[in-house]
Amino acid sequence: MTPDVWLPIPPDEIDGLPEGPRYHFWGGGETYPTDPEECDVYVVPYMKPAEVCLRPLPRMRSVRVVQTLSAGIDHVQPGLKDLPQGVRLCNARGVHEASTAELTLTLILASLRGIPDFVRAQDRGEWQGGFRPALADRTVLIVGYGSIGAAIEDRLVPFELARVARVARSARTTERGPVHPLTELPSLLPEADVVVLSTPLTEGTRHLVDAAFLARMKDGALLVNVARGPVVDTKALLTEVESGRITAALDVTDPEPLPADHPLWRAPGVLITPHVGGPTSAFLPRAKRLLRDQLRRYVNHEELGNVILVTGTEDA
Repeated sequence: MTPDVWLPIPPDEIDGLPEGPRYHFWGGGETYPTDPEECDVYVVPYMKPAEVCLRPLPRMRSVRVVQTLSAGIDHVQPGLKDLPQGVRLCNARGVHEASTAELTLTLILASLRGIPDFVRAQDRGEWQGGFRPALADRTVLIVGYGSIGAAIEDRLVPFELARVARVARSARTTERGPVHPLTELPSLLPEADVVVLSTPLTEGTRHLVDAAFLARMKDGALLVNVARGPVVDTKALLTEVESGRITAALDVTDPEPLPADHPLWRAPGVLITPHVGGPTSAFLPRAKRLLRDQLRRYVNHEELGNVILVTGTEDA
């Protein structure tokens, strides 16, 4: 049978799609392009609320592949229980590394060098000098050393750091050095001047950054979150930044979007960007390349890339 593929990018805008499937565009609108029960490959709309992405899943009784265009999959996981067994859930590894790593460096440098203060001074027409911390000679701890964590380190290399420490769920060795397991975080945190969060959101990482985690960070350290908002306990973070002991740069928050009256907006030493690590000019060509490759594999009955889990198995 001819497979049905739902794409969040109009099919005629993706050159080189393999012949065979029927391609349909669905960007999250109220009307579905075809009956969801006939969908074989569902590419999840990008940067849409979870309730939009999840809406067709209970009716997708024939789906075989769910492909996100984000590195994280937490927004679609609640809907996996509605799917038949054997559905492969794939993420967008290879799409967002460059853009997210760029923003991470931007947040680190802007926070250390006081760029938000200079912008506010410019708005007032005030010339404000003074010394600020440099990134050079500092220790950076990357918590969540997957493809995005590695891309962040790639961009840190020219900045003459004293050290980069790497943490992931389990220990391993890379060309750049050892990756420490999460169990070693307590001993690594007091040494870090900058702590970067790039870990997936799982039940094991939800509120990983709690009061105890923050208390172990050294005075004056910077916390950078480009992972997911709930990785950080917002109440605990507010306590620390309001005391002035540490600072923070956040591309993601909990809750998100952050309400206009939330105290995090006005907390001292906090720089906030509205979850913009991925959506840049680099996204679309990389997303199209991923979709062409995955759909070619699917049509040719080859192993898919970026498979995170399969429904009905122990890893689901």
